[in-house]
Amino acid sequence: MRQPDGARIHDLLTQGRQPGEIIPLATLTHELNGGADWPTVGDWESVTTHLLQLVRSGDCDALSLGLPEIARALVCTGPHSHARAYDAAADDFVVYGSSERAAVLDEVGMYLTGIATEQPFWPGDSLLPPLVGRRA
Repeated sequence: MRQPDGARIHDLLTQGRQPGEIIPLATLTHELNGGADWPTVGDWESVTTHLLQLVRSGDCDALSLGLPEIARALVCTGPHSHARAYDAAADDFVVYGSSERAAVLDEVGMYLTGIATEQPFWPGDSLLPPLVGRRA
């Protein structure tokens, strides 16, 4: 990840979190005032583009989760957002919210833990030390 954006993002993703906690990019965006504070951390578009380039070029381990539509929608929205889906059998809408999102993240966490016990994820080469609680 380009610097100093990568170090700042690492700091935000790790400080005050539980080890192994899954933090979707949407959660980080929510925490950054709905994205308004991204410029204090880095250029969001540049960061996401570079992350995709790293994954596509094989410069770090990545995994496609193949989540169902509702689960994907919940992970791609903030932690307090809702997703609605039409249930044709009931002829009504079903609303999914933060508790369903938490369940999806728990399931993803269990899946990733199982994979990581077989072989740890490779974060890439040339890693820089974390900021250790200070903002750059």
